[in-house]
Amino acid sequence: MEMVNIKINNMPLSVPKGISILEAARTIGIEIPTLCYLKKINEIGACRICMVEVKGARSLVTACVYPVAEGMEIFTNTERVRKSRKLTLELILSTHDKKCLSCVRSGNCELQELCKEFGVDNENYFEGENPVHEFDDSADHMIRDNNKCILCRRCVAACEAQHISVIGANARGFDTHIGSAFEKSLESVSCVSCGQCIVNCPTGAIVEKDDTSRVLEAINDPSKYVIVHTAPSIRVTLGESFGMSLGSNVQGKMVAALRRLGFDKVFDTDFAADLTIMEEANEFLGRVQNGGTLPMITSCSPGWIKYCEHYYPDMLDHLSTCKSPQQMFGAVIKTWYAKKMGIDPANIVVVGIMPCTAKKFETKRDNQAASGYPDVDIALTTRELARMIKSAGIYFRHLPDEEFDNPLGEGTGAAVIFGATGGVMEAALRTAVEKLTGEELQNLDFTEVRGTDGIKEATYNVAGMDVKVCVASGLANANKVMESVKNGTSEYHFIEIMGCPGGCVNGGGQPIQHAVVRNFVDLRGIRAAALYEADKNLPVRKSHESEAIKRIYDEFLGEPGSHVAHEVLHTSYVKRPKYK
Repeated sequence: MEMVNIKINNMPLSVPKGISILEAARTIGIEIPTLCYLKKINEIGACRICMVEVKGARSLVTACVYPVAEGMEIFTNTERVRKSRKLTLELILSTHDKKCLSCVRSGNCELQELCKEFGVDNENYFEGENPVHEFDDSADHMIRDNNKCILCRRCVAACEAQHISVIGANARGFDTHIGSAFEKSLESVSCVSCGQCIVNCPTGAIVEKDDTSRVLEAINDPSKYVIVHTAPSIRVTLGESFGMSLGSNVQGKMVAALRRLGFDKVFDTDFAADLTIMEEANEFLGRVQNGGTLPMITSCSPGWIKYCEHYYPDMLDHLSTCKSPQQMFGAVIKTWYAKKMGIDPANIVVVGIMPCTAKKFETKRDNQAASGYPDVDIALTTRELARMIKSAGIYFRHLPDEEFDNPLGEGTGAAVIFGATGGVMEAALRTAVEKLTGEELQNLDFTEVRGTDGIKEATYNVAGMDVKVCVASGLANANKVMESVKNGTSEYHFIEIMGCPGGCVNGGGQPIQHAVVRNFVDLRGIRAAALYEADKNLPVRKSHESEAIKRIYDEFLGEPGSHVAHEVLHTSYVKRPKYK
């Protein structure tokens, strides 16, 4: 690697040739502010916040895209630089809807943070005509308010990175705004509800639809029995909303907080993740042994499912018919559990705490009402739960650790790792391999499918058969895998696909992290590592060894793949039009 010698703020250093000034400055602990920059996704120098001085240059340059060169002298904090940044912020604010007190992003807004840092204390410095936009609330999962948009184009880049590209910059000049082609609503285009635009937006221009009032209404209704269940990844991300370090496992405090919010039962979606493995492994073995459609592809991620329905409607028979763990859980609650407890399912409200905005859409899908009532009534994101806890005056960090209610609060290590890319595959292999061979696995760690790489492949010899598997996360990678399957260039038996890059730990409903963290910290890896650590420390690490799972099959389902199991735990898909 060729190195060059430069100076930043008079400090000499040697850095790789061609890296940006922004990256070079980070090597000596200088963070140059940005509003548009997303590493490898949105490197366009549009916001002009990262301007710095370079000796000999006629004007300031954009640090995020300007490459270093031999002998370059850079100044990041001169009076000229600070005046430029402050002026740019004032110009941005001149057309920004400054309703900060009521904005869900207040206190976690990158624009707000920079204005405070650079002393922008006059919101109306550049008064004049302002564009007025109607917000788009047509989608089930989110609201887009262009009155708060700063045209950084991060959302556009995130959507493009997901291989969706249903939003972009419309019009020109003063009228420029983010929207869909022909000003179509989000509901009418092939948005898959993944929410990656939300977690990458620096302001409150894009937010999830807040359903917390519906949950509180149900809790306060004495005629309703309100059950909450939490997805595997929530336990290692929720703490971030309360200032705790990345990867903190706050399962016990989360359970305690949910009880204090007033839920009648606090259960673990891990139970349903184990149930998913039982059904999915059985379905896979059935396809292998009976000449069914291969490769079989997982169906846990609703963003991925909607993507497949829009973009690969001719390949829907490759999808597992299993409902997602969220929906399986609700189905079990309103059938088996309701009967055991003597509760009318009409009076049960099931709330899922999910890492994913697409889960809001999933609750409204067809064929998701095993009891005759919706399997899951309300899906909340991690962020919504954090807001509920804060507004209820619950001191999260000081809560004691409490346990989930039983029996639907039991889960295995296989279920915990569902939140990381490769986790569903590894969990399925732990069960499928033992079922095929009839022998106990000596090593439960299928490390080849772990890690945050976008596409991972592995081949395992099981009972004399080479089983080729593939794991993909992020819809751009899903597209590559699906094209290889469609073209016959890859012959897989089993594929796991997660809609969000890195899996659920990086879902569109997870806590918002500053762009600096998203750019330069292995957010996905740290969160996933916490799940694998939890798996390692659990006494039961295989789904088929869960006593709670054995019980529900003995008492209700019979066996994996039974008629009852198909009625309650399986679903169907629809071909959707593709607009782009």
